[in-house]
Amino acid sequence: MNRLKACLITAALLLVALPGGAAEPRISIIIDDLGYQLAAGRRAIALPGAVTFAVLPGAPRAVALAALAHENGKEVLLHLPLQANADKKLDEPIRIDLDMGRQQVAATFNAAMNAVPHAIGVNGHQGSLLTRHPGHMRWLMEAIRARDGLFFVDSYTTARSVAMQVAAETGVAALRRDIFLDPDPDPATVARQFERMKRLAIKRGTVVAIAHPYSATLAFLEKALPTLGAQGIRLVPISELLTTSSAAAGVTVADEAAGRSAALPVIRTEPRRASAL
Repeated sequence: MNRLKACLITAALLLVALPGGAAEPRISIIIDDLGYQLAAGRRAIALPGAVTFAVLPGAPRAVALAALAHENGKEVLLHLPLQANADKKLDEPIRIDLDMGRQQVAATFNAAMNAVPHAIGVNGHQGSLLTRHPGHMRWLMEAIRARDGLFFVDSYTTARSVAMQVAAETGVAALRRDIFLDPDPDPATVARQFERMKRLAIKRGTVVAIAHPYSATLAFLEKALPTLGAQGIRLVPISELLTTSSAAAGVTVADEAAGRSAALPVIRTEPRRASAL
């Protein structure tokens, strides 16, 4: 039995065990863009609870941070760079562009997977252009399916994304991001989005949220995450939500932030030299 199937069975058993089969509200928070800043990455990985981490392939600290997250019992995703709109140029060393053919898409994906140890799934970095193209998304999903047990999380940086549809057509388990916690790195924005996330979780049962390792975001989450349990909301790893696809619920706040977070730059430099892990 592969890891994905085991996660699905575990989640199903949790649902059955609750009175009336009704689960308490569950949220999964993915911290994107790990791989460049060692200090910020280590601080993010130290966040309390089952936070998930998406690591950029080829970034100088990618391997070290993916390993550290895994050692701390956190789930790791490949944060796969996908071509964005023309005004959002990608300069990541490993990325998938529209000028690639099927074989090059597969080869690039496999290189990216090999660059992020312990990744159990994939989510997109930017991708506001490529995720609108069914052909390239099909090639990507076929490459994901070829690696047994992987799943895909659509970061949903454009409302025109076809990722969920193509994933279903190719038999790849998938979820869609519902809300960005930090569409801009302002403490008031993070607090407001966190409250929206909680309300949505209570309303429909599950939420997939994405955040980034910005100082304001991490400072807020360090204080806010320990309070979720007392509010009857459970923070879970992303794999646990695979039984309840975000798209199936028919209620989403993703549209309001689609594309906004993708415009924020990845912070690549550290304020001071950090020691190696």
